[in-house]
Order: sequence, then structure tokens, then C-alpha cells
Amino acid sequence: MRKALLFLVLSILPLGAGAQPQTAVEIVRAAIQNLRGQSSYMDQKMAVHRPDWERETSMVSITRGDKDALVRFTAPAKDAGNATLKLDQSMWVFTPRLNQVIKLPASMMAQSWAGSDFSYDDLAKSDRVVTDYELVFKPAEEANGRRVYVIEATPHADAAVVWGKEVLRIRDDNVLLERAYYDQQGTLVRRMVASRIERLDGRPYPRELRMIDAEKDGHWTVVMTEAGHFDVNPPGYLFTQSNLRNPRPWAPR
Repeated sequence: MRKALLFLVLSILPLGAGAQPQTAVEIVRAAIQNLRGQSSYMDQKMAVHRPDWERETSMVSITRGDKDALVRFTAPAKDAGNATLKLDQSMWVFTPRLNQVIKLPASMMAQSWAGSDFSYDDLAKSDRVVTDYELVFKPAEEANGRRVYVIEATPHADAAVVWGKEVLRIRDDNVLLERAYYDQQGTLVRRMVASRIERLDGRPYPRELRMIDAEKDGHWTVVMTEAGHFDVNPPGYLFTQSNLRNPRPWAPR
């Protein structure tokens, strides 16, 4: 009788009532996965803003797995064809004007990409924050009725990173709301803030990601996603130096 009663009680408990709480690593991984999926194809615009000027470009961004990405500018004409290829920790850039593929040293991964406030590492939505940092929970917050996890990331002693720490705010549906970057002295250097969170190919997604330079007033860059698809299975030839120089057209069906 006791066994039967226990079985009845367990059978009517809500699904997941006995599930283990997520770890900080799992939450951050899920947020990165939400941004890029197993693979992704995005039509995007990027606006770089400075106090006395602003320029806008269009681009296509394709990712594969956790570490590979290809970004190619499509407009305006003077920028069209410029492309960046990232394979794991290696990166190459191609400029049609020079007709040359250049391999970037690892030390440049944190440098400005295409004159913007985003870095080369940012463009691939890298998972280095999971592999190179210790992640710990800070007190959670609430926004618009949803739980927001606050996670502080401190680099491992042997990690080759430039930041003293990062602080991530991640909504309970895996949307990365904010990512703040601090230097070795604990001073805020820049912030990435998500906005226009809408459904994109079946998932909640920030249509705008704005990187703000915390040290220079009026310096920011926003990447706007106009259309996108996830888990698109891009062909392997896209992620080659040959295709970087001589692109073959491809788009998900």
C-alpha cells in the first residue's frame, strides 16, 4: 500500500519538480546556444556611431558549431566583399581591394573588428567565457516578470584573456540581456545590451545588440538582425580560405 501511495504521489508531481537546478555554466552555455544554435545564418546591419559621424553596413553572418564563423559584408559598395573567417582560435580577413587573405595573430582577437566597438571574438559569439572563466552566481534579479540570472565570470589564472572579469545577465528563457566587461582594476570598459527581443526562427532572440564604450561618450555600435535561421547545416566549403577569397553563393533553404 505504501509503495502504491508513493507511486501515486510521484506521478502527480509537476514534471521536473525533482530536477537539479541549473549550474552557472549550464545557463551561460544555453544563452550562447540560443544566440547561435548548432549553426546559424543571419542577415544583419551594423551601425557604428561616433559623436560626429555614423556609418551603416550590411552583412551576412554564418556560424558552425561553437567556434567557427564567417562574416561577409554586402553593402555599401566600398565594403562589399570584405570578410572575416574564424576557425577555432585562428582567424583570417580578406579585403578585395588588396586581394589578400591575412591571418591575424591571437593577440588581436580582442581588438576592434571592422572599426566597430565589437571585437573579433564577439563576432563569433565565442564560448570562451565558459572555458576560460570561473562562473559564479550573484543575487538574481527580475525584469518584466521574468527571473534574470546574474553571473560573474573571473578568468582562470592561466587563461589568455584581456578582461579582469565579466558580468552576464541572462533571462530565464536563455536570452542574454547584458554582458559587462571590466579591466584588471575592476573598471567597467564596455557593455553589450540586448533589445527588441522577439521570436526569430522559433526562439526568443535579441534583434539588436548594442556594444557601448563605457570610457568614451557617444561611442557605440549596434548590430541589427533583420532575418535569421538556425541549425542550417552550412556546407564545409564556406569555412575555407579559398571561399574567403572567392565566395561561392549559398543560403539556407
